[in-house]
Amino acid sequence: MNGSYVPRVIDSYLGEVLESSGAVLIEGVKWCGKTRTAERKAASAVYMRDPDNMRKHTATAEIRPSRLLVGDTPRLIDEWQTAPILWDAVKFAVDERGKPGQFILTGSAAPTDDPARHSGAGRISRITMRPMSLFESGESDGSVSLQALFDRREEIDGFAGLTLEMLSAALVRGGWPSLIGATEKQYVRETRSYVEAIINTDLSKADGARKSPAVVREVMRSLSRNISTSAKMSTIRKDMMGDDLVSEKTISSYINSLRGVFVVEDVLAWNPSLRSQTSIAASPKRHFVDPSIATAVMRASPEDLMDDLNTFGLLFESLCVRDLRVYSQVLDGDVFHYRDRNGLEADAIVHLRDGRWGAIEVKLGPKEIEKGAGNLKKLRDNIDTGNMRAPSFLMVLTAEGLAYERGDGVLVVPIGCLKD
Repeated sequence: MNGSYVPRVIDSYLGEVLESSGAVLIEGVKWCGKTRTAERKAASAVYMRDPDNMRKHTATAEIRPSRLLVGDTPRLIDEWQTAPILWDAVKFAVDERGKPGQFILTGSAAPTDDPARHSGAGRISRITMRPMSLFESGESDGSVSLQALFDRREEIDGFAGLTLEMLSAALVRGGWPSLIGATEKQYVRETRSYVEAIINTDLSKADGARKSPAVVREVMRSLSRNISTSAKMSTIRKDMMGDDLVSEKTISSYINSLRGVFVVEDVLAWNPSLRSQTSIAASPKRHFVDPSIATAVMRASPEDLMDDLNTFGLLFESLCVRDLRVYSQVLDGDVFHYRDRNGLEADAIVHLRDGRWGAIEVKLGPKEIEKGAGNLKKLRDNIDTGNMRAPSFLMVLTAEGLAYERGDGVLVVPIGCLKD
């Protein structure tokens, strides 16, 4: 396993945000590399969960939080949510100093006293950090740039060196920095251990509310079996081994807790301006922040995925969503999905804040490319371009092969060619 720092897509983005904001909050799931990335920009640091100093830091935060903010800037406050008063202390210090780049906060759980209640607007910017994309892990060659597609700078060209077998291994290993270069035995063991920690300890500790490990496990198993779908809460409940003792309200609260520790990250529905009166489905698609969480819960190996291409396809879509989220954030964009009541869909819509957007269908096998391209063209033709822009691109995101532009303008891009 690799112990050296692997550059991340948000590295330069973090630097840009620090130049304009008094403080930056990097939030995201445990083990994704927040602290290592923040340390690269920080001039000093305080680690709130350092076992040797945890009690001292907590006591200081309760009595005089400003003491923890003293140090060269940018000052890193790691796992700040263990002492929520630090949020207001940082806001106050930023106002007093009147300079950008004062603090970097990292957090892997939203505290019970959620900072969203106390707006840091104009003072504290937020960045979500996720597990590594295939480009960051070195498995995508980056020959096709998402930024270039929006800017229409270049013709696409590339060939992915990834095979289905390599992708199945990447799915099970996940985008966890410490597992890059690990053997299958190592990454299977470590990802399963990680999930067991979430089930048995982390979720209850995050919000202080006792959670039944058995119910957490069943909720996560059901989410895994329904990954990349718009499964309703009733479907999740029915799928939980037929357990009539668990209410939909309880299941919903557990899923919200999983969101609070950034383990669950659903894809919201996109609502464009259409020429027709077609009703648009508003249900989110179910996703974990990394597909390896699903494979660990289901105890699926790379070989298991190769023997079950239907499940492989759903997990592959989730991997593509993870990577698109990593790439789109630094372009000031978000990832949505689209589905109308007639069944027309796009697995991912990358929508930038300036109004530009691109539509993407994810297809594991080459035989599905034609169907995906047809869906994308139907969606494009139904957009009311009098009220919003035409798409910057239409893309079928695939597993293997060449990157090229079809005669109808639809792009075919293997995930092993894509970068930000």
